[in-house]
Amino acid sequence: MSSSQPGTCPCRGAAGRPVILYALLSPSLRARPSVPPERSHCLCRQHRPVRLCAPHRTCREALDVLARTVVFLRNLPSFYQLPPQDQQRLLRGSWGPLFLLGLAQDTVTFEVAEAPVPSILKKILLEEPSGSTGSGWLPEPPQPSLAAVQWLQCCLESFWSLELGAKEYAYLKETILFNPGVPGLHASSHIGHLQQEAHHALCEALEPWCPAGQGRLARVLLTASTLKSIPPSLLGDLFFRPIVGDTDIAGLLEDMLFLSQPAPAQEEIKCRLGRGWQH
Repeated sequence: MSSSQPGTCPCRGAAGRPVILYALLSPSLRARPSVPPERSHCLCRQHRPVRLCAPHRTCREALDVLARTVVFLRNLPSFYQLPPQDQQRLLRGSWGPLFLLGLAQDTVTFEVAEAPVPSILKKILLEEPSGSTGSGWLPEPPQPSLAAVQWLQCCLESFWSLELGAKEYAYLKETILFNPGVPGLHASSHIGHLQQEAHHALCEALEPWCPAGQGRLARVLLTASTLKSIPPSLLGDLFFRPIVGDTDIAGLLEDMLFLSQPAPAQEEIKCRLGRGWQH
């Protein structure tokens, strides 16, 4: 029986410390015995890095979703009538949930597999002691963990079970986009009014005056609240790093929305977003 407490990693001791052998052999831990190891040292399956099984297909589908998100925003007059600074702040605060709603609406499915990682012995032997001079070695870019991706897939499946229509998805996107709680807004009261209008339209679309409709509305709002638990960095690492590397996706969307006039067609947006992807 493992000596680890519930909720702790099996590769650590009861107090969350690394196992004795790892602590003795790892140079970084010998140099900094009081500092806990990073998550990259964790051996648990749920914390192991994963990558897409079919990156070409999945990243293309994600690119389509991102392009349709741009088109949705461009066709929203209430968004374009806001001050430019508010548009940018709202976009940066909501692009992740909007993209996730797009994945759900388009029923984008994907599978992941464990990314190849060096053995624990090789990792220990190749690790440089803290404070030693670097030899040009750069750390690998972060990769999503299995647990994080499984939670993302669980959120998508919850939306699919609701069987929302295009109109309901549109109202839900507006409800998330027009968030008066985003810091630094100049027209927060007007944005709050837009959110209330979108919420009212969503309620009408779900027919809450019927008992079944009221329960469905509650499920939709509860499921939508889970989107905040998925960090945009996870979406970037999983879906867009193979396409545009470490490019800031929010900044890329800003370029598409505010620097191109007139509004480009969806195929042009897809082409510009995917210009860095080498087949």
